[in-house]
Amino acid sequence: MRWTLLLVWGMLLAACQTAVPPVTSPPPTPTRPMALTADEPVFQQFDSPAYGVQAFLWWKPDVAQRDLGLIHKMGFGWVKQEIPWREIEGIEKGARDWYRPDLIVSLVEDAGLNLIVRLDRQPFWSQADPSVPKDNDPPADLQDFGDFCGAMAARYQGRIAAYQVWNEPNLSREWGGKPPDPAQYTELLKVCYQAIKAADPQAIVVSAGLAPTGTDDAAAMPDDKFLQGMYDAGAAPYFDVLGVHAPGYKAPPELDPTEAAADPAYGGGRWFSFRHVEDIRAIMVANGDGRKQVAILEMGWTLDQVNPDYAWFAVDEQTQADYLVRAYQYAAENWQPWIGLMTTIYIADYHCTPDDEQWWWAVVLPDGTPRPAYEALRDMEKRVR
Repeated sequence: MRWTLLLVWGMLLAACQTAVPPVTSPPPTPTRPMALTADEPVFQQFDSPAYGVQAFLWWKPDVAQRDLGLIHKMGFGWVKQEIPWREIEGIEKGARDWYRPDLIVSLVEDAGLNLIVRLDRQPFWSQADPSVPKDNDPPADLQDFGDFCGAMAARYQGRIAAYQVWNEPNLSREWGGKPPDPAQYTELLKVCYQAIKAADPQAIVVSAGLAPTGTDDAAAMPDDKFLQGMYDAGAAPYFDVLGVHAPGYKAPPELDPTEAAADPAYGGGRWFSFRHVEDIRAIMVANGDGRKQVAILEMGWTLDQVNPDYAWFAVDEQTQADYLVRAYQYAAENWQPWIGLMTTIYIADYHCTPDDEQWWWAVVLPDGTPRPAYEALRDMEKRVR
């Protein structure tokens, strides 16, 4: 998928090269986060933090096995995988092909990892106008999606540990080209949550990762505003863990969002810092939802000097490695117990090239070659509560 500067960071991979020595540069002294705790104890659905990475396991079982082995060697316990609705039920309602998800679930189990699955990408038959295919569009009848969510959870009861319900609904491009609508997303979340819990009560339901952005128009809605709209629409009972996205842009992971907002070199907005997660956490607490954890569903720093929308905040390979390690360290030191899953992007898709954004975010190249970031994440201490 393609991200613009106004709409925020992307979903894609990161670069090629040989390994370099471990990162040793000291992090700056962070300011302490404020207003991030709840009066009641946090209910931990995930370890705090839980270490995860997104992979692309869909098409080639041999590559999937290789990549799952890389994740296992990292010492990470979670893998995130997209399972597009249209790839399962693309022809007509009820005609479901489970071959590939069956295989993926088995491969993840064999690798000794936990699986979180992202559910979205509607079949075209479910659209209000099936003659105009859209990439990611909520169905005309939300219950069609709920039925699919329930069928997934029933088939993989006790085997898929967590589900992410949709992706970035605060962007029009992920909402069928329509203006973002937190109330409508809440209704979609509700039908999927209820169906999953009816079929597999122990499965963890995570709300969609929201794109950090300051754009507020028909194309996008700021993630903090969208989240408050979800709470206003009654979303709280319909997710176990709140999903966020946390790109670092140009900023080191410890940078206070206030500093990112004050300095044009960092982007000039709070959402340009990794610690913008704290702003989202504060909204949860203010809405009486502080007992839940937060799951970072996408995090990273890009190396992309090719695409102009990304080049201004690109870092070098050594900095990418350094910042990713420090992001996990910062969370372990400052965000326990409310931080849950933290998902690095990506283990690169096998067919990705430098023309693809995801090439530049990834910590492993398409052929399986580790980048310095992979080695740094593999070698870092994993601090779990």
